[in-house]
Amino acid sequence: MMPRLRFETISKSFPGVNALTDVSFEVAPGEIHGLLGENGAGKSTLLRILSGVFRPTSGTVFVDGQAVAFRKPMDAREAGIAMIHQELQQVPHLSVAQNMFLGHSLTRLGGLLVSRREQEARAAEALSMIDDTIDPSAPISSLKVAQRQIVEIGRALLDKARVIAMDEPTSSLTPSEFDRLAEVIARLSASGVSIVYVSHKMDEVFRICQRASVMRDGKLVGMVDLKGTSEKDVIAMMVGRELMREEHNSFVTTTVKLEAKNLSSSSKIKDVSFKLHKGEVLGIAGLVGSGRTELLRLLAGADRLSAGAITIDGKTMNFTSPREAIAAGIGLVPEERKREGIIPLRPVSTNMALASLSSFSSAGMIRTGKLRSTARDLLKRVNLRPFQLDRPIRLFSGGNQQKAIIARWLAARSQILLFDEPTRGIDVGAKSEIYHLIEDLAREGHSIIVVSSELPEVIRLSDRVLVMREGRIAATIPRDQLTESAIVAHAILGARADATNAPIAQPV
Repeated sequence: MMPRLRFETISKSFPGVNALTDVSFEVAPGEIHGLLGENGAGKSTLLRILSGVFRPTSGTVFVDGQAVAFRKPMDAREAGIAMIHQELQQVPHLSVAQNMFLGHSLTRLGGLLVSRREQEARAAEALSMIDDTIDPSAPISSLKVAQRQIVEIGRALLDKARVIAMDEPTSSLTPSEFDRLAEVIARLSASGVSIVYVSHKMDEVFRICQRASVMRDGKLVGMVDLKGTSEKDVIAMMVGRELMREEHNSFVTTTVKLEAKNLSSSSKIKDVSFKLHKGEVLGIAGLVGSGRTELLRLLAGADRLSAGAITIDGKTMNFTSPREAIAAGIGLVPEERKREGIIPLRPVSTNMALASLSSFSSAGMIRTGKLRSTARDLLKRVNLRPFQLDRPIRLFSGGNQQKAIIARWLAARSQILLFDEPTRGIDVGAKSEIYHLIEDLAREGHSIIVVSSELPEVIRLSDRVLVMREGRIAATIPRDQLTESAIVAHAILGARADATNAPIAQPV
């Protein structure tokens, strides 16, 4: 069978960097093909060549046996190539149909007027193939993320796409939303559409993809049949080594570092109580909207309490701003890393110092030497790669941006660290490093709270887990009872439980 898509010895060079070197592989008609590799492996560069954003330095792309040379993204769309980005390319205040026809509106009267009715009818026809519950006239901002992903797929079907490349399409989806997306992808595959699927979530890749091309350092290191390959072997191909053993180690003590007493707020939190011990990693699980992020924002001073109290080392706190929480030793690693965690254009060293600039200044002037010395020590400790202190943080991978934020709280000497989705959008190698950093911090006596939608991650890291439901603590699960089924049962059906005196792991 003629391949639907073929890359033949694709290379791409930028000044001083070989991003791709002689990459060759094929995708069959109707195949769901994984494209795997750590951040920086060259996946995004290859997809940009496929979608017409970049032109290869050498090599050829073939679609249905025909050589193509895209000069711009519109060329790729006209050739039946669609790209669905991790960060959706949509205009919030426009309707579903208007977003689906961005750049090629249907017009009448010689192009003077947009034919809204015809656009909505055509959009409804395309959406009916995958999800007929979406209203083409609804504002795109009113849809859930999973529905907005489906709108992008519908847009691809409008263009009669033969190849759809999906770049981390589930980074913001719940497990049930991924199930829905997987069904849509399976239907597209059955209709003959080829899918190139990029994801750091190995369970998803093994579930929906037939084969995968594995990249490392801009080169193709292998093609694997996923049915006959283990996840461990694929990860070893991606990172060039076996990852450290992922076993939980506990360093929790009997000393109470932080206590929350009957916390409530205007943003979902209702009468939440729990204790956090020195050296403990306390996991928080629950469905999206259960109040997990809102609870961390209360603890970090980003939102105000309407009732209840927070005590740290026995002293009652009443935070009115994040600055006060930072002064009390609390550091938040936020879920929205790019929007809330970094200043993209500033150097990584400056981003590391944001929470403790006063300690690097004298008479209103930054002591550059002291800042660089501290940055050098702390960023080396978290294994920043590449180790370039003056490089803008936006040019680092998600995992290395996350390491810099962790170093920020080490610079600020924070003893209580709050991690909200610590490995979202991070590749498997960096994810393992983040896990071991969290464990090392607990060993040193830091008290840590981890919110995560990935249940294996919660179980891997936590000494015990609070399960939230509708703004309340539905259950507290000790380490020896932690299972995915137990967490899910409490998240969906759980009755409220008092977490204040729940058992903790044995102290060390």
